[in-house]
Amino acid sequence: MSNQYDMSLRHGVDFNFGLDGKIVVVTGGLGGIAMASNEAFVAKGAKVAIWYPEFEQDRVAPAIEKLGADKAFAVACDVTREDEVEHAVAQTLKHYGDLHVLVNAAGTVALTPAEQVPLEEWSHIIAVCLTGPFLCSKHVARYLLKSGHGGKIINIASQAATIAIDHHCAYTSAKAGLIGMTKVMAKEWARKGITVNTVSPTVVLTPMGAKAWDGPKGEAMKDLIPVGRFAYTDEIAAAILFLASNGADMITGADIMIDGGFTIW
Repeated sequence: MSNQYDMSLRHGVDFNFGLDGKIVVVTGGLGGIAMASNEAFVAKGAKVAIWYPEFEQDRVAPAIEKLGADKAFAVACDVTREDEVEHAVAQTLKHYGDLHVLVNAAGTVALTPAEQVPLEEWSHIIAVCLTGPFLCSKHVARYLLKSGHGGKIINIASQAATIAIDHHCAYTSAKAGLIGMTKVMAKEWARKGITVNTVSPTVVLTPMGAKAWDGPKGEAMKDLIPVGRFAYTDEIAAAILFLASNGADMITGADIMIDGGFTIW
């Protein structure tokens, strides 16, 4: 066996991070991070399937119009219900004929002291932020494993999964579980052409983030972030786009921290 290495060998990374022909499912697809991701995917040549909760029905038409009716499709899906997830997969495949990428962006949060968290609040956050991504990943992966082309699964976790933040007991538990789940899926499916990773943002300037961190509490939080600000949705979308591209084919089971240095402390 030769001990020489051919320095010209390449994987074939597309440094334009093009996604022409790719079909991308985005859960919670009308939220701030989700819509920024939808726009990024469409700009790179992909088509998106927006899975949205029924209560956001009135936002669907404007979103489709913004993205382009030929580039976006929407289906109502409660990600905590397995029958609805199975239906959403079937509808997406019926509409597009294929799928390649899943972004689990559906989420919810409530900031409550640990000793005061009602069981109903705990159960709801765990359901949306952990059970939902499990169900969506499970059923999308079943298709990807049979597809012959593999795919990418990107889960939106949080800095709260890595470092303790007051009043985040249920949310932290869900997101820490999500990172653990991601690692197991990444290990099981790596040889089968599926990569699974998490993105862990700091507070992001979405309607949900702005509401949760409004006022003095938010200003105090910014003081703890070395870059001195919260994140913008396009900054999170950029990382998601990279993980969906072939430039990230060697990355699986990773957690990409987008926190302005908050977890350095």
